Amino acid sequence: MASIVPGYEYDIFISYRQKDNRGDRWVSEFVNALKIELESTVKEDISIYFDINPCDGLLETHDVNASLREKLKCLIFIPIISHTYCDSKSFAWQHELAVFNKMAKEDQFGRDIRLAGGNVASRILPVKIHDLDEQDKTLLENELGGVLRCIEFIYKSAGVNRPLMAVEDHPRDNLNKTYYRDQINKLANAIKEIITAINKNNKQGGEHPKELVAAKAVKQTYLKPKFILASLLALILIVLGITFIPEFLKPSESIVKTIAVLPLENMSDDKENDWFGDAMTDEIIVQLYKIKQFTVRSRTSIMQYKETNKTGKVIGRELKVNYLIEGSAQRFKDMVRIRVQLIYASTDNHIWGETYEAKWEDILSVQREIARQIADKLQTVLTPEEKELIEKTPTKDPEAYNSYLQGRFFWNKRTKEGLRKSLEYFEKSIAEDPDYALAYAGLADSYCILAWWGWYPRVEGYARAKKFALSALDIDENLSEAHAILGDVLCWGEWKWEEASKELKLATELNQNYATAHQYYSEFLDIIGENDEARVQINMALELDPFSTAINATSSLYYYNEGKIEESLNACRKTLEINSDYVWAYWQSFYVYVRLGEDLKAAEALRQFMLRDTMTMKIANSVIDVYNRAGINGVLNWLIELQLKNPAANLYTAKWYAMLGKKKEALDRLNQALKARLSGIQEINILPDEIPRIYNSPDFDNLRLEPGFKTIMKKMRLSEYSNHHK
Repeated sequence: MASIVPGYEYDIFISYRQKDNRGDRWVSEFVNALKIELESTVKEDISIYFDINPCDGLLETHDVNASLREKLKCLIFIPIISHTYCDSKSFAWQHELAVFNKMAKEDQFGRDIRLAGGNVASRILPVKIHDLDEQDKTLLENELGGVLRCIEFIYKSAGVNRPLMAVEDHPRDNLNKTYYRDQINKLANAIKEIITAINKNNKQGGEHPKELVAAKAVKQTYLKPKFILASLLALILIVLGITFIPEFLKPSESIVKTIAVLPLENMSDDKENDWFGDAMTDEIIVQLYKIKQFTVRSRTSIMQYKETNKTGKVIGRELKVNYLIEGSAQRFKDMVRIRVQLIYASTDNHIWGETYEAKWEDILSVQREIARQIADKLQTVLTPEEKELIEKTPTKDPEAYNSYLQGRFFWNKRTKEGLRKSLEYFEKSIAEDPDYALAYAGLADSYCILAWWGWYPRVEGYARAKKFALSALDIDENLSEAHAILGDVLCWGEWKWEEASKELKLATELNQNYATAHQYYSEFLDIIGENDEARVQINMALELDPFSTAINATSSLYYYNEGKIEESLNACRKTLEINSDYVWAYWQSFYVYVRLGEDLKAAEALRQFMLRDTMTMKIANSVIDVYNRAGINGVLNWLIELQLKNPAANLYTAKWYAMLGKKKEALDRLNQALKARLSGIQEINILPDEIPRIYNSPDFDNLRLEPGFKTIMKKMRLSEYSNHHK
């Protein structure tokens, strides 16, 4: 039904935040009640635009396109004012309230209408459902340009500030003494007055009284000389503008295109879609990775800002980025809605925003469009190669993609249970699309990490990881993720250093934004003793993923190997600031403090590690007792005694023996560890597989000239490879 005034789409546009219609469906109930009230109050049939959404379940329209602007061409705009509505970055504010406010001022009636009694009323008629904070009230008044006047639907009692309901349990307890039925009637009467005034104005046909026309003509003649002077000044400014303005409009080279995609808010009501917001965040990151001019922060670092109260300025400063992308994601059955906003971090200013609605089968097209739009808004010219990467469709099967996303959701948990669960989804994805390279890479990822931590038989785990990485590369030879995993398996699983080097270096070149590739390559470089290059790669990983606990802990280890002990300690501290329960940071701190000669702190770091490990927490407090009796050497001997009969701990007992100067015992333990590793024992261990690290570890410096140590290096092919490349 069209508006009662020709040229207008609706009589009333109701704007609200989706959050205010969840649960008790307050806005929906309000609209129905208003329609009924208007039928008995206004003679004409009044049309109301309210986003009930044809895609049932997707509740907040964010589509900033021509169709929405047409709907906004209405006589009266009713914003449902709440705590959530007062957000200048929200869609409802930016693309409904602010846009209507501007449109109404410029149309034939103007925003403010003179009523029959002589009073002036705004065509923006706020309905308030919460008492507002002072800053929210000020925000609204600044936008509307005057004192805020609303029709209130607020129920207040001690400690209560909520929307007034049509049926109240205790209506007399309402301190406002208002009743829903009365407020609906007040609103309908206010609408009637505004509609009547608009109808009267419209019947005049927009004609001005003759005396007014004459007055304007006289004034224009009087101002003619000034007009000529103003025209000359304008001409001068135009000439100057042609010369200088392009320089101002050029993007500043100093503004580096560093970007963080903040976790998209998951607006899906169905608990089965809890993973959807995180998955869409990951996928936007992956798309932006493909643009070489962008430096994009990794998932691990941005996830700490999920449901954060920090401002864009603070987040930008902490992540060291110039641009932020934020928004929401919603899925209902086979429909999705993705809302994104691009923000300049240092000022928290909105640059661009868009909302995309699509069927699930078209979600990849939406992600491609988001990447293209962001590139356009940041004045980035895409190369043909980048365009090809963005346009590339990894799978044409929407169900396979759905399973893959859920696999990555569980993979990102990095727990034993999460990784095993991810295997199920990756396998399901491959069953749905046998040519889905990313799903094979996902399987390889999961098996590799399970094998590394000893949560899966190592030989079999590494073999499976290699098999699936190769399967992925058979389908897509340029897949960075698959090259990174293959290189990691060749490094840790097979000790094929030459091949590992090529794969890992290629992974970093194919995707410069893939922090994991830089981390894996740095691990290889650290193993072979290329400390400078290892530092370059781990710093690149840190730049991309500054709040990754694993990457920060790895950086600490490299500083330790470089002999930069204070830097190693600082990196440990930063790791623990990020995650105070990350046990391996306490483990590394133990060795750092021993090297610094701060033995008591070393003992305390070891105690903290043991307190967080289920196998040792019961004896953790004994560390200090042992230290008080026998010093740090006593602690090392005590550790050896505890682990002497544990074959999985041979590498660690070898290190403790070496630190005590017991070379024979240290070499014996190293040989036992190497023998078990080379024999392919299929036991599941609880410690990571780190034997190759002995080549570059300063804890084994006193063994390097020993023939037995050289033999071990030869068996691992490390000395041969390292000497060949020096």
